[in-house]
Amino acid sequence: MRSTRTRSPRLWAGVTLLVLSATLAGCGSTGASPQPSAAAPTVSAGATSRPAPSAVTTESNPPGDIPDDQAFVAFSVPGAPVSVKVPEGWSQSAAATTTVFSDKLNRIEVTASKSAAPTDASVKQDLVPKLQASVPKFALDKVTTTTRSAGKVVLVTYQGDSTQDPVTGKVVRDAFERYIYYRNGQRLDLTLSGPTNADNVDPWRSVSDSVAWQ
Repeated sequence: MRSTRTRSPRLWAGVTLLVLSATLAGCGSTGASPQPSAAAPTVSAGATSRPAPSAVTTESNPPGDIPDDQAFVAFSVPGAPVSVKVPEGWSQSAAATTTVFSDKLNRIEVTASKSAAPTDASVKQDLVPKLQASVPKFALDKVTTTTRSAGKVVLVTYQGDSTQDPVTGKVVRDAFERYIYYRNGQRLDLTLSGPTNADNVDPWRSVSDSVAWQ
């Protein structure tokens, strides 16, 4: 009968050590190192995304249009027995015999003087040359006689450039209506102006119809 031989523990330890050494040697071989995976593209510190456009507030009325709910107040013309209604809240200034009311792109000038009764011919001869000399790029439309609540008036319509805005530097093309009222040696020149594309027909009619002699 053959006896069964057992391997000694010392022999198993030697085999284990041999396998472990071979494994470590394989790991330490100088093969090609694996390539790193492609990294996500980075954004340089100086590159920024395009900002969204800023919000722009649109006015409820186009530039130059006087609001339909504009209130008017009576103004007594200094040195003359006459009054006229002007938009409430507009800025007011005065120089010599002229009072000016203005708001944004619109303007009202009121001038009182003593003179003979004006006619279409006298206005063309005396006033129009003065306007040509004082209004930038003056362009006459017409001189005619019309009627307002205060009676017959001489009306001069023309266009011209506004003065340059000190902030924006812009120049606006204005339309002018100049009404010349007269009574008993007293003359009143009422000049209404605003951008040519503005719709101020009704407000200008209200102002020119409000002139009242006292």
